[in-house]
Amino acid sequence: MSIYPVIMAGGSGTRFWPLSRSRRPKQFLPLASSRPLIAETVERLKGLAPLKSTYCVCGPTHAAAVAKLAKLPRGNILVEPMARNTAPALALASIHIAARNPEGVVVALPADQHISAPADFRKVLSDAVQVAREGRIVTVGLKPTRPETGYGYVQLGEPLGTAAHAVRAFVEKPDAETARRYMTSGEYLWNGGIFVFRADVMLAALRTHMPAMAPGLDALAAAAGTPRFKAVLAKTFKAWPSISIDYAVAEKAPNMAVVPGDFGWSDVGSFAAVADVRPVDAQGNVVSGRGALVLDSHGCVVLAGDRLVAVVGLHDMVVVDAGDAVLVIPKEKSQDVRKAVEALKARKWAKYL
Repeated sequence: MSIYPVIMAGGSGTRFWPLSRSRRPKQFLPLASSRPLIAETVERLKGLAPLKSTYCVCGPTHAAAVAKLAKLPRGNILVEPMARNTAPALALASIHIAARNPEGVVVALPADQHISAPADFRKVLSDAVQVAREGRIVTVGLKPTRPETGYGYVQLGEPLGTAAHAVRAFVEKPDAETARRYMTSGEYLWNGGIFVFRADVMLAALRTHMPAMAPGLDALAAAAGTPRFKAVLAKTFKAWPSISIDYAVAEKAPNMAVVPGDFGWSDVGSFAAVADVRPVDAQGNVVSGRGALVLDSHGCVVLAGDRLVAVVGLHDMVVVDAGDAVLVIPKEKSQDVRKAVEALKARKWAKYL
């Protein structure tokens, strides 16, 4: 059975403003290295599946950027008519792959994550593919490195052979005390949003657990490969709910499995997290850009371009120069970048969004 990676490249990435804009969200930024996150995602799939079998789901605004950066065949760039979260996105991908190979194994993963050990990553995915071939929907659970309150968790159930476990439960983001208990118990893994499944199994699960989507799935399957597909897709997406694959299927399906993974995963969730994936200097600073001048400062993230940005005597701060906008924020408040985006929207300063 063939493997079909599906890269999910939706999302607006408001936590990385002013670098991230509506037409250039997080997945198109070089946050973890000199290459955009989506290009790194495609690169680490080499050896698992060829480019001709790799798909990317994105919105119409980002299709050109995906074509340029991911370098996939144009027919493998699946454009959603509108944003509808990951369940409709994976339904669209599964329809295309099922038309090509009903029992093809889909490896669905976000475009905006960083993996520091790609060989280990591919080994975990290969293990998950073997489990998925048996008809299970598999999620990859990440070994926690800290009691994180910002992630959902997967609770391990009984072993399924040597590589996988049944899923006992999906757990929402915990408070700090609960997160510490999860970590010490060894029974819980981070939910990183990576899923592996046969296309036919996922389509059956969507019909069972999301019956409101079933008529649209039938219509798309009937139109696949015909000139009618685009029009049917537009009508279908408009009618479908905006819902994640976690809520739509993973938390309901009895055939869920989890394969543990430890491969240097990071979701690069904020500017503060850049320090976890980029080299730091002797003072704990991450400094990027020819114009960055950092003096007597510690624990800062300074991202500049060619324009001179002088940072003197600061501690645990984020300073970002995007050319037409500058962000200065404490690292501990880096999630609050969204407030700036909301304020810009309220003021109708569209040119900065």
